[in-house]
Amino acid sequence: MRFRIAILGIALVGGLSACATQQSGTATPGPSPVVASPGVKIGQSSLGPILTDQTGRTLYAFAADKEGQSSCTEDCLASWPALTSDKPFTVGDGADSKQLSAIKRTEGTEQATYNGWPMYYYVGDQAPGDIDGQNVDGLWFVVDAAGKLIKQTP
Repeated sequence: MRFRIAILGIALVGGLSACATQQSGTATPGPSPVVASPGVKIGQSSLGPILTDQTGRTLYAFAADKEGQSSCTEDCLASWPALTSDKPFTVGDGADSKQLSAIKRTEGTEQATYNGWPMYYYVGDQAPGDIDGQNVDGLWFVVDAAGKLIKQTP
């Protein structure tokens, strides 16, 4: 047992020395990550061209939202996270820059809107191109390039 404690103590001292070396500035820092501005683009789906984020994840509109304001709060956001950012939203392939805007949510974040529809993700979508949130409760729909809700079921 004492042997294990001694080994553990040596490992701990060695680990702390490595941390001290990195903190003292002798280690070379890696490159800074490049963070792209959040954006929307048009992607392909079984429903045709639809609005996605810059990584290809499907974006949805909530038919209960009115006058460009989000009515999805608290529990709703747990299943339908809003597309929010502290950076300006950008327009990618096929999307119309005149349709893209943002609203201020009650919690203070900026949420992307397209043709006045606040944009959301669906937590049930596991990969880019998934459209598992389509027509959930008859209220959640993917959006086409013109900013209209596509109400058909895949």
